Order: sequence, then structure tokens, then C-alpha cells
Amino acid sequence: MDFALTDDQRAIQDAARAFAEAELAPHSARWDEDKHFPVDVLKAAAEMGFAGIYTGEEHGGMGLGRVEAALIFEELSRGDVATAAFISIHNMATWMIDSFGSDELRARFVPSLVGMEKIASYCLTEPGSGSDAAALRTTAVRDGDHYVLNGAKAFISGAGTSDVYVVMVRTGGEGPKGISTIVVEAGTPGLSFGANEKKMGWNAQPTAVVSFDDCRVPAANLVGEEGAGFKYAMAGLDGGRLNIAACSLGGARLALETAQEYVAGRKQFGQAIGQFQNTQFELADMATDLEAARLMVLRGAWAIDTSHPEKTKWCAMAKRLTTDACFQIADQALQLHGGYGYLKDYPLERIMRDLRVHRILEGTNEIMRVIVARELAR
Repeated sequence: MDFALTDDQRAIQDAARAFAEAELAPHSARWDEDKHFPVDVLKAAAEMGFAGIYTGEEHGGMGLGRVEAALIFEELSRGDVATAAFISIHNMATWMIDSFGSDELRARFVPSLVGMEKIASYCLTEPGSGSDAAALRTTAVRDGDHYVLNGAKAFISGAGTSDVYVVMVRTGGEGPKGISTIVVEAGTPGLSFGANEKKMGWNAQPTAVVSFDDCRVPAANLVGEEGAGFKYAMAGLDGGRLNIAACSLGGARLALETAQEYVAGRKQFGQAIGQFQNTQFELADMATDLEAARLMVLRGAWAIDTSHPEKTKWCAMAKRLTTDACFQIADQALQLHGGYGYLKDYPLERIMRDLRVHRILEGTNEIMRVIVARELAR
């Protein structure tokens, strides 16, 4: 059991940290305030290889493992949580096409996605089937050389801006075995978008409903086989859950570092509040919880990289523990700032708003408990 990073992993981590410090952190507050989606910065991240981290090298991906991805997303999210989280979603969608699509589909889409000439969104959730994803109702009916899509997806990151939508649709009967995955391109007739949602956090990326109204998509855009789409979606979510957990690590780490700096300089009752034992204990607990969460994320990443039979359980455990713990770390950091933590002069309130949704998306933390309990009962 070796906890040390390799030289290559340290170099990747350093590169992600440098990019985050130069391209994300200086603009994070403004992007949140202005609700600005920094597409130009996303494309710069793609030049670093961050748009195809674990996509295969055949079509331009980096071909790295999930451990390396976790290191990258922690560093990127320390710069800006919302932007790092969107890069995670783009990676998940790109990986699904590359992993399960035909050679023709992969050659047509993957090169432009890993370079972010095209941006991808992942479309699973629906207004009536949130946690019960297998109950989705968006249909795709075969009509000659096309599928005709009808229905809607909710809470879709990048909706209206993305160029490619990886959509889970119902091509067969009820339940997971009736679900397939289809790639829908922006500009396809019948594809439309709702207004950008007014959100608590993640303001640096758009979120909207994606609607399909007799939307005709070439049958060649089917990913893999009919009826296998739910399996593909769940495979994507194993890694997606780790990515979101890693994004929580970065936000919580920034919160902890900000709190450490603040308590060292803030004086009350004649001394820095960092000298009070209560404060020291709080910081110690925050640091301990952060490290424990990081180890869980890396364990889950190792499980995917080694195709461990319990990888889904480890990923669900990591997502549940990490997103809960990191939100609490951010909350404690804000508390240590007193009233100042509630002001936008400090990053704490933004970190809390951005991290809160991580306990909901990629499967709520209640669903993570269901997954773990089901695996334990086997």
C-alpha cells in the first residue's frame, strides 16, 4: 500500500494547480456575480488536455486513469468549483461516446470534444424522474434512418450553449432495459431549450431544460446498442460521482486555507483567534475530515482503474462522504470568519453555494446510501 504519487502524477497535479491559479481563481468571483460561462477558458483547459482526461488516446484524449482525474479536478475546483464541475460533465459525456460508441461515431465526435471545439452536455434527469432515472419518459422512435425524439430533460448543465447532447431515451419497454443513448447535435430541428435557471450556486455555468419535439436524429448517432443506454449512463456516473467529489475537495481546501489565514490575523480579546484552543480544534477536525474524504475519493478512483467488482459501491461511498464532509468544512470556515464570512468580500459564501448542489447531483446522497446498502446486502 503506497500513498505516494508518482512523478507523472505530481507533474499533472502541478500543471492543473498552475492553470487554476492563473486562469480560474482570479475570475471566480466575477463569473459568479455576472453569471458568466467562461467558454474561452474551457477551450484553454482543453489545450492542457483537461477536456479528455480519461478518454482514449486514439482520438486525442489523454488516456489517463481516474486517480489522475481526481487530482486534476481537486486542483481545478480550488480555482473555481462551478467551472471545474462543468469540465467534469464534459469529460463524462466525451468518455461515454468514446467508450461505447461505434468507430464511426467516435471518429466523428471525439476529436472535436477533446479539443473543446465542441462542448458536450449529459442529459439523463427529467422533470418527473429525478432519482428514479430508470423511469425516464423521453422517447426515441425509429423511423427509417432516424430516431424521432419527444420529451424533456431537466437541470442540464450547458443547455443552450453546448454543441453535443448525450441523451438517455426510451427506445423500448419500461425499466432500464428499454433505455438507449443517442447523441443529439445543436441546431437539430425540434431541439430547444428553456430559460437559464436562477440557481443558488454554480452560476458560472448555464442550467436549463432541454426539450425534444419531433426531433429527428440520425440512427447513426446511437451510442452502442439499443437497450444498453442505462448501463452506459450508470458507468459514466461511477466516474462522474468521483469527479464531483473531487471538485468538493478543491472547494473545501480553499475554504480551509482561507480560514487558516483569517484566524491567524483576526484578533479578539487581545489575541489572534487562531490561538484559542477551540479554533485550533476546529481547524484540526476540518483538516482531518478533508484528508479522510480525499482518501475515499482516491480509493474509488483506484477501484475504477482496476475494474474492481465493488467499484460502484466505493464510488457511491466516496461521493456521499466527501460531498457531505466538504460542505461542512466550508460551513465551519465561514463560521470562523463570523459576519465577514457572510460577505462576498471573502470566497466562503460562494464556496458554500457551489458545494451545496454536489450533495444532490450525480445521484443524491440519499441514493448513494441506497446503492451502498444494496451492495452490502448481496
